[in-house]
Amino acid sequence: MRYRFTSVVLLFLFISANYAQQIPKNKYGLRVVSDFALYQDQIKKDSAKVLIDLAKFIPNLFIDVRYATENNFAKTKFYESQKIFLRLPAAVALKKIQEELLRQNISLKVFDAYRPYSVTEKMWEFVHDDRYAASPQTGSRHNRACAVDVTLVDLRKKVELEMPTPYDDFTEKAHHNYNNLPENILKNRELLKTIMTKYGFESITSEWWHYDFTGWKKFELLDIPFEVLGKTNEN
Repeated sequence: MRYRFTSVVLLFLFISANYAQQIPKNKYGLRVVSDFALYQDQIKKDSAKVLIDLAKFIPNLFIDVRYATENNFAKTKFYESQKIFLRLPAAVALKKIQEELLRQNISLKVFDAYRPYSVTEKMWEFVHDDRYAASPQTGSRHNRACAVDVTLVDLRKKVELEMPTPYDDFTEKAHHNYNNLPENILKNRELLKTIMTKYGFESITSEWWHYDFTGWKKFELLDIPFEVLGKTNEN
């Protein structure tokens, strides 16, 4: 019995090693999935890795993808579409958050979710500071489709709840430990953090809007264009 168990474990490790080797390494030694056929093969083996179109999956979601416009920190258009995707478990968790918020007449607004790795490379040219932009040498949780940039919207007034800073403000005021703020803003920031962490997302120190889904390490870095994913999700 012990021999059989050991054989199964070794077989699993062998298959896993070969599977990882299918993903080519880039110049930094990172394995980045850029081939759509390889991505499809991955989701056949593990359905949790599928990318979910949040606009279709989550009701009443506000969407403001700044990187599909020039209204962002770089004044540069990084994306060709307003599409937002997350891996299946992260999308399910975000949907539960939205459902709870709607009962309070509040909605999520999503600024960014999945980000192709090649965009991370471009962003690094503008911001060489890993507090606010991921280095191409490590990649981003956004590249794994396990990070989301969000705020809250008051559905009665149809306006965003006031937060410490605008989105993508790279100053100390955007940090979670910055507390020299009016009470209502502190409460709004805490409301967002409380509900996001309740459903498995984790905050980062330097950006009140950014949340990583727990377990992001299980998912590969991706560089699949939005245009390809958009067509796939339409079928």
